[in-house]
Amino acid sequence: MPTPTDNLRINGDRLWDSLMEMARIGPGVRGGNNRQTLTDSDREGRLLFQRWCEDAGMTVAVDSMGTMFARREGADPTLDPVMMGSHLDTQPTGGKYDGVLGVLGALEVVRSMNDLGIKTRRPIEVVNWTNEEGTRFAPAMLASGVFAGVFTEEWAKARKDVEGKTVGEELKRIGFEGPEPVGQRKLHAMLELHIEQGPILEDEGIDIGVVTHGQGLKWLQITLTGKEAHTGSTPMPKRVNAGLGAARIVQLVDEVAWSHAPLAVGAVGHMEVFPNSRNIIQGKVVFTVDIRHPDKAVIADMDQRIRAGAARIAEDLKLGIEIEQVGAFDPVAFDETLLARIRTAADRLGYSHRDIVSGAGHDACWVSRVAPTAMIFCPCVDGLSHNEDEEISKEWAAAGADVLFHAALETAEIVE
Repeated sequence: MPTPTDNLRINGDRLWDSLMEMARIGPGVRGGNNRQTLTDSDREGRLLFQRWCEDAGMTVAVDSMGTMFARREGADPTLDPVMMGSHLDTQPTGGKYDGVLGVLGALEVVRSMNDLGIKTRRPIEVVNWTNEEGTRFAPAMLASGVFAGVFTEEWAKARKDVEGKTVGEELKRIGFEGPEPVGQRKLHAMLELHIEQGPILEDEGIDIGVVTHGQGLKWLQITLTGKEAHTGSTPMPKRVNAGLGAARIVQLVDEVAWSHAPLAVGAVGHMEVFPNSRNIIQGKVVFTVDIRHPDKAVIADMDQRIRAGAARIAEDLKLGIEIEQVGAFDPVAFDETLLARIRTAADRLGYSHRDIVSGAGHDACWVSRVAPTAMIFCPCVDGLSHNEDEEISKEWAAAGADVLFHAALETAEIVE
C-alpha cells in the first residue's frame, strides 16, 4: 500500500490566510475572537466553513446537535471514513487558533489532496463539533459527548445560557439543527490537531506534540460555614473565619498537586465569599477545586487527601463543611497505532517531536470512546490560550498540518 513521501506538504500560506479570514468573524476587543457557540457569529463562521468545504468538492451534512461533517469521498465509499477536525466556537475573550486550527488545518489537508491529485481508499471527513468550549452552555465538549453516548441529546438540548436560552432553541434559531441523528455516523478513526495551550513545546523548542493521553479531572465544590462578625471588635480567639479555612484549603490543594509532580495539577478556580464586606469576617465561602492527572488512581488519591485534609481544617477552625463532586471524567489513552503514525510522519518530515499529555479536555477525548483517536499539538507563544493574546506562528501551524496530512493519508490509505 503506498505511503506518503517526505515531499508532501500542505499549503502553509493558504492555511494561514484561512485562519485570518475566519478570525474576522466575531472579533474580540484586542485581536482575538468572541465567537461563542450558536450565536450569530458562530452561524456566520459555520457558513464560511461550509462554503469553503463545498468549494473543495466536499458534501456537508449536519446532525441534530449542529455538528458539521464535510466528506471527501474515497475509492471505496462503503468504508468508514477517517475524520479530522475540532471546533470553531471560542471563549468570550478567546484566541484565533484554539479549535479553529484543527478544523481549518483539516480543510487544508483536503485542499492539498485536491492540488496533488491524491485519492484515498477510505473517505475523509472534516468535522466541526458544536459547543466544545462550554462557555455559553455548560458542559464543554457537549455535542461530541452526545455523539459518544456520554450525554443524552434531550439533556444536552435543554442546557441553558445565562439568559435562559436553550441549546435546542438556539440550534433552530441559527438554522443548524440538522436532520442526521447524532451518533449514526460511523468512523474508522479520528485525528485532532490543536494548539498545545501550554508552554512545554515552545520552552523546549519542539515542533510537534504527540498527545498520548488526555488528563482525567475531578471538580469538587466546597462550602465552608463560619460566623459573620465585626473585623475590628471580635477578638482573634472568638473568630470562626470561613475565609481562613478557604485559604488553608487552597494551600492544601497546591501541596497535594505538587506531591504528584510533574503531571498532576490542582487549583482553586472559582470562589465566592459572603457577605464580602471589608469590615465583616467571612461567614461563608463557596469555592471549586480542580484536580487533574492522566492516571485515574492518582486522581482518586488526590481527591481522598483533599477531602480528608479539608475536613481536618474545618474541624480545627470550628467551621461547617460540605463537599460536593460537581464534575469528573476519566483519563484518556489515545490509540497507539495512530500515535505511531504521527511520530513516523514527524520523523519523515524532519520535525522534532515529543510525547505530551493534554491538560485540557478536547472533543477527541469523548470520540475515543467510539473509535481510535489521537491528537497532534503545535506550540503556542508562552503557552497562552483562552486569551485574546493567544498566538502561534505560520510555521508552527504548517508543521502541525503537515503531520496531520501524512497521518491522515496513511490511515485513509493512498491508492494509485
